[in-house]
Amino acid sequence: MKKILNNKTRRTNLMTYLLVIVTFGVMQSLSSAGMLGSSMKGFLVPICVYVSLAVSLNLLVGICGELSLGHAGFMGIGAFTGILVAALLKEKIPTDALRLLCAMGCGGLMAGVVGFLIGIPVLRLRGDYLAIVTLAFGEIMKNIIGNLYAGVDSEGFHMAISTSKMKMEAGAKYIINGPLGATGVQKIATFSMGFVLVMFTLFVVLNLVNSKEGRAIKAVRDNRIAAESVGINVTVFRMKAFVVSAFLAGMAGALFGLNYSSVTATKFNFNTSINILVFVVLGGMGNILGSVISATVLYVLPEAMRSLQDYRMILYAVVLILVMLFTWSPKVKEVTSVMSDKLVRIFRKKEVGTNE
Repeated sequence: MKKILNNKTRRTNLMTYLLVIVTFGVMQSLSSAGMLGSSMKGFLVPICVYVSLAVSLNLLVGICGELSLGHAGFMGIGAFTGILVAALLKEKIPTDALRLLCAMGCGGLMAGVVGFLIGIPVLRLRGDYLAIVTLAFGEIMKNIIGNLYAGVDSEGFHMAISTSKMKMEAGAKYIINGPLGATGVQKIATFSMGFVLVMFTLFVVLNLVNSKEGRAIKAVRDNRIAAESVGINVTVFRMKAFVVSAFLAGMAGALFGLNYSSVTATKFNFNTSINILVFVVLGGMGNILGSVISATVLYVLPEAMRSLQDYRMILYAVVLILVMLFTWSPKVKEVTSVMSDKLVRIFRKKEVGTNE
């Protein structure tokens, strides 16, 4: 039975990778043939960003079982760190792809470090208390970034929380200008790099979930007391999931920030965290493939209904309610369970026949 379940997990993982690869190939072919409109081309990078965010949050919420409402905070840290790094490396690394890769790496690293520092006191909380604290963290990060000033002049790099502490030469260019955010950003984000980010996120999350650490994380989720009784350090494994999730969110934020000419801190607010959480819940808690599909569909859906103007957000809310009712319906779960049992029996018969 264990072998059958392992084979089922491998098939699901392979299907997830295959779906992403095929989708990327199809969209690239359509783009090369000039069959995609400008609006659809503009969706490609954000879709990759939100798929990565949904998968990374699913690691924390679905696999680890911890409700976090501050994912947009890590996204914002990654975005503004990536913008800073890309601007500072513009002359040293003229290649856009390499500079973008460095910016994403630094954005992820900064978000991971902040996640580790925040996780030390925060991860001793559970349930609603953890959700409230992470929500507060996201809002604090938004306000800090919204009051951040950074720029370069002949004397080098300067950063401060207020303009009065910024000792820059007259006429020097600000990379980040407080409430105005980052303006004049060079748009170097590409759909190809978005595809690389999604594949990297899937590789990290799926390998972690199917490893010994992943089984320990799921044990903590299912029964904390039982996990502690067999020697599992609950805080350490929760921290691992939290830091990895923050790191991947930071990388996604860097790609997002470098996809627009101007970015403000207000973009990374509570609503963004809730949207990412909606992708995870509707795709299925712990279901990585579901997160990929739901993030793609639910990001495109409001834009596809833009022609309906005032009614599109109402219809979007109705669709969310219907999907939620369908996904969490006991009858639907019963039918899904019966179908999966039948598939397991079919594969078991095939394996028995092969061995004979």
